[in-house]
Amino acid sequence: MTPDTPSSEFFLDRHMDAAAVVPVAGGDAAVITVRSPEHEEGNEDAAAIIPISGTDGVIALADGMGGHAHGAEAARLALEAIDASVRGRDPEEELRTSILNGFEMANETVRALGVGAGTTLAVAEIQGQWIRTYHVGDSGVVVVGQRGSVRTRTVDHSPTGYALEAGLMDEHEAIHHEERHILSNAVGAKDMRIDVGSSVQMGSLDTVLLASDGLFDNLVLDAILDRIRTGPVADGVLELCRSARRRMTRPSDTQPSKPDDLTIVAFRRPA
Repeated sequence: MTPDTPSSEFFLDRHMDAAAVVPVAGGDAAVITVRSPEHEEGNEDAAAIIPISGTDGVIALADGMGGHAHGAEAARLALEAIDASVRGRDPEEELRTSILNGFEMANETVRALGVGAGTTLAVAEIQGQWIRTYHVGDSGVVVVGQRGSVRTRTVDHSPTGYALEAGLMDEHEAIHHEERHILSNAVGAKDMRIDVGSSVQMGSLDTVLLASDGLFDNLVLDAILDRIRTGPVADGVLELCRSARRRMTRPSDTQPSKPDDLTIVAFRRPA
């Protein structure tokens, strides 16, 4: 880090009416986070935008578990661990190494709470034109081209996530499955496992999307990509948020409706 590197920006326990736009890695990250419509206060989701240089940065998102106070704390601690590891790394240390160290720090810190709390943690590492994903749990990362092609997508650490990836069920079956909420991996677990994606080269105007399961449990991927792949990223995340919230508050027999906290981050560089 250089002395003039901007500070990281955290979005913790917030309920936002509009997206905030944060410059990072030569582009803009639009962030929105809202509490579940079933709650009048408290939000266990959180996000962080971590600048590194004019072309490099890290975006992280966490969805806490364990009751509001403990879940929100677990999410905060996880993001702070990633931030501390990335921004405090030795100049000779690879960014990948510092991110993985941050995950391990997060797991140790959340476990040390001793209250059974946990959190998902999804991270996008951006270095120039290259992106790599890291995740634990079912908060997801998707990279989509302007025409809707999916460049990369994380696989949820859940029985339905694995079944979907294996072709044992389709997306509509998965989104309606009664065990969709069950996780097989989380920060705070004794046997936490970190999934590291391959490094993918981003094309001009590709969009990087991170979101908690409040989005993916209410909208199928095609509907998500249609709203985010073009147009200003701030408008896209706001429209996604509104669409998911409408599903949460208007149950029907044919559409998913799973009230939950919701956080969405979208990143794109100008052409």
